[in-house]
This record gives sequence, structure tokens and C-alpha cells, in this order.
Amino acid sequence: MGIIIGLVVTLGCVLGGFMAMGGHLEVLMQPWELVIIGGAALGTFLVANAFSTIKDTGRACMEALKYAVPKQGDYLQTLGVLHSLVREMKSKTKSEVEVHIDNPTESPIFQNYPYVIRNGALTQFICDYCRIIMMGNARPYEVEALMDEEIHTIKADKLKPYHALQAVADGLPALGIVAAVLGIVKAMGALDQSPELLGGLIGAALVGTFLGIFLSYSIVGPIATQVKTVREKQSRMFIVVKQTLIAHMNGALPQIAIEFGRKTISAYDRPSFDAVEESTMNSGPREVEIAKAA
Repeated sequence: MGIIIGLVVTLGCVLGGFMAMGGHLEVLMQPWELVIIGGAALGTFLVANAFSTIKDTGRACMEALKYAVPKQGDYLQTLGVLHSLVREMKSKTKSEVEVHIDNPTESPIFQNYPYVIRNGALTQFICDYCRIIMMGNARPYEVEALMDEEIHTIKADKLKPYHALQAVADGLPALGIVAAVLGIVKAMGALDQSPELLGGLIGAALVGTFLGIFLSYSIVGPIATQVKTVREKQSRMFIVVKQTLIAHMNGALPQIAIEFGRKTISAYDRPSFDAVEESTMNSGPREVEIAKAA
């Protein structure tokens, strides 16, 4: 919603200001200039990126439009499943805990937390490191280093759409100049025509420069930044898991371990200590808290 409002404000101010100065909107209607700029931008985007990145860019743009970031209730559910697993690892045998991490979709623990079970990458991350911890021969600092490396890889993969879109945004002003130069070339072929006709051709050519700069700094660039913000917030969930499990490996009690994870959440989204405590005591997410966070 924020992107849509921002685009409406941007277009309204730019076009409204142009009209207020006495400009005519029909002068800006240069579809072939847009074809040159948009087609060249799309072509370079396809050349520069793998097909998987192209598909992920589409998903990332939809996430940015919806601002699909973890809410407070999502963090609460993640802390809840971590608390349950840590408690199981402290009080039950290895074979009893493996039932949950080998098949999380059938696990009563994971089924209590639908956000986690829907997030396949997060579920896999949790299960993999719980399995490593239960092997018993890994030191906390070794597991932490491995987690940091994997989180770095996950974040790099998630930010590929941002880099792809930002590269397009950086190139659009130059593509606008390309369209303008082609327009000037066309205008040079009409030097023997009337000044009115020649002026119209030059004006149409300059629209290409305007479109390239406007698309770069007012549309594609801001969308790329929003994609980066959303994907970085999504990656934060893995940091929560890391801090909780490392605290557990260092001997912290389950309630203390999840407090290590809770403290890594942004203050804007962080559930309160009491909310986490009540959620873990009830062995499930607080429906009221989740509804408020949504």
C-alpha cells in the first residue's frame, strides 16, 4: 500500500506541476520512447540475471507491494516452537526429539505454529541445527560460525532481486539518453521543415531523457529499496533462531534461551517478555496477540 500511495503522490506532483507551468500532457505521450527505454531495460535485465533470479524478482516485487515482513505474532510463533524444541532436547531422549525434526509437518510441536510450518526454509534451518546439536560433538562456537555462514548465504540469495532491480534503476538514465539521441537523429533529418515541426521532434526526443531519469529515481529505484527492506526483515528470523539455539548450547534454560532470541528482534516488532512467557506456558501462540499483530 505504501508503494502505491507513494507512486500516486509522485506522479500527481510531477504531472500536476508540469500542467501548472502550462505544459500539455499530450507532449509527454511518446510511446515509442517508452518502448525503447523499457525494452532495453527488460532486455538487459534478462541478459544479466539467471532465470531463478528473474522469477524471484517477481516474487520479491509482490512481497514489497504487500510489505510481507514478519509481524510480532510471527516472531512469537518462532520463539514458541524454539522453546518447545529446546525443552524437548533437555528433557527427552534423542530418539523422542528426532520424531519432531525428521518430519516437522507431522510434528505436534510444529503444527501448533502455522507460520513456522509454512516457512519451509525457516523450518529446515531449525531442524538442521537441532539435529547437529543432538549429535553432541559440536562446540557452540563451531555451530555459531556455521550458522553465520549459512545466514550470510541465505541473505545473499534473498537480496539478488534487489541487486537486479537496482542495476536496472542505475541503467535507466543512460537508456533515456539513448532514446533521446535516437530522437535527435530523427529530428536532424527534418532540419528543412518548419520550426514548429522541428521543435516538436526535439521535444519528443527530450521526453526520453525525462522518462529514463523519472523511471530510475521515482519508480524502479524505490521499489528496489523496498524489496531490500522486506527481504532483510525476513532474514532477521534466522538470527532469532541462531541466538536461541546457541544460548541453549551454552547451557541456558529454555526460557532464558528464547530471551536471547527475543532481544535480537527489532523494538518495533518485538513481543513483550510477558507475551512470550504466556505463549510458552500455554505451549502455543497467543491468538489474541497474533490477531493484534496482524
